[in-house]
Amino acid sequence: MQLTHIKQLTGTIVLKTGLHIGAGDTEMRIGGTDNPVVKNPLDGQPYIPGSSLKGKIRSLLEWRLGLVTASDGKPFSFKHLANRETVDARNLLKLFGGAPGGDTETLAQEIGPTRLAFWDCPLNAAWLQKAQARNLLSTEAKSENSIDRIRGVAENPRFTERVIAGADFDFRLSLKVIDGEDLLPLLLQGLKLLEADSLGGSGSRGYGKVALGNLALDGESLQARFDALQPFADAA
Repeated sequence: MQLTHIKQLTGTIVLKTGLHIGAGDTEMRIGGTDNPVVKNPLDGQPYIPGSSLKGKIRSLLEWRLGLVTASDGKPFSFKHLANRETVDARNLLKLFGGAPGGDTETLAQEIGPTRLAFWDCPLNAAWLQKAQARNLLSTEAKSENSIDRIRGVAENPRFTERVIAGADFDFRLSLKVIDGEDLLPLLLQGLKLLEADSLGGSGSRGYGKVALGNLALDGESLQARFDALQPFADAA
């Protein structure tokens, strides 16, 4: 097993709707929102954590590959491979890794190290400069409530912070290549599923619709290939 290359996949994540990835802030501030977004403590600007991207894309691929029932709803790992031994299942573990231990140690060594590294995505500097020139804030407070069906009145008001629609984030991940393998098709499928679904919280209420643009692998454009992908083309 030999590391033959580390490829860099870069691009832009464009928000089509407001995005909420929570900061887990337990403090209550006068005039503040109930659910703030995660921000860089150095400049106060929102960013997309690499862990959020990794978790969402992995989850979507597990659903697409039919691996969720094999793992009883938990993240698909080495110990679940006996219940669903396929090339795609192995490739998923190569890309995202798994939890070794016990009788799976030999299998974990056979599959090798996690190939993907997701990096935190900062706001695009050019977009931020334009927004600040127009006196725009990068986030908004979205008010929500529930409606009493009989009385027709709003109840339980709350305010959720979102990154505004139209914001651009710089996207980058690293892909290790072992023995010349090609795991890019599965990775691109996962990114395409992300476009079709949502990122962050409250996706069922219209949050987190994103698009990926300017995709390139080691500086060579992948956008046309990505745009042509049909992740459900072989579905029954």
